[in-house]
Amino acid sequence: MTPRRISAVTAALMLAMPPAHAARPMITDDARTVDAKACQVEAWSRTNRGSRELWALPACNFTGNLELTLGGAVTREGGGSSTSDVVLQGKTLLKPLETNGYGVGLAIGYGAHPADYNGRNLGDPYFYVPASFSFADDRVVLHLNGGARHVRAEQTRATWGIGSETLITPRVFLIAETFGESRNNASYQAGLRLWLVPNRVQIDATYGNQYGDKPGARWFSVGLRLLSPPFLK
Repeated sequence: MTPRRISAVTAALMLAMPPAHAARPMITDDARTVDAKACQVEAWSRTNRGSRELWALPACNFTGNLELTLGGAVTREGGGSSTSDVVLQGKTLLKPLETNGYGVGLAIGYGAHPADYNGRNLGDPYFYVPASFSFADDRVVLHLNGGARHVRAEQTRATWGIGSETLITPRVFLIAETFGESRNNASYQAGLRLWLVPNRVQIDATYGNQYGDKPGARWFSVGLRLLSPPFLK
């Protein structure tokens, strides 16, 4: 994937969705959802070579086992800005993640790029299966993703991701991942995640690149995640 919408960033969104907690801007998702009857907002800034992406992805769990997300990004390049990505996704758990156990989920979504509308390519549907494995009482959690994205102008592509969260202190996690899709070079990303307010306010910072250390593909991100208590009726 490249920093230019990271292979249409939808590939990222297919492999990602949020908590210790795999959360954006990490691409590899976990087998968790936001709490029942609660909402969250994940927002982050990603700086690429020559451009900057500003993301916001609100999500709510109205039923207890269906997390719905609707959001997108604005990309600033050359002094201008444009809405580069819009994402709609639903995620459910087939088996909730347990401490020292595992969990499995299913996510289905649709990513569109308004600037690319030409009457034939209005977006890319996708799905992925996130699986998470807990070790050492949740001190280490491993995430595996596998799925597919249908690129309307091309073909269906397989997607994958491998990520991890490692507890450093009660509030700080080391996060790392590698991810990609067929016909594109794989990428990696790593950084730190900090709970400012446990289970309510989280920040993170990451560095990412394609394998081969390509200068033009490097990116940096800074993110904020806000989680509400249950309030939906």
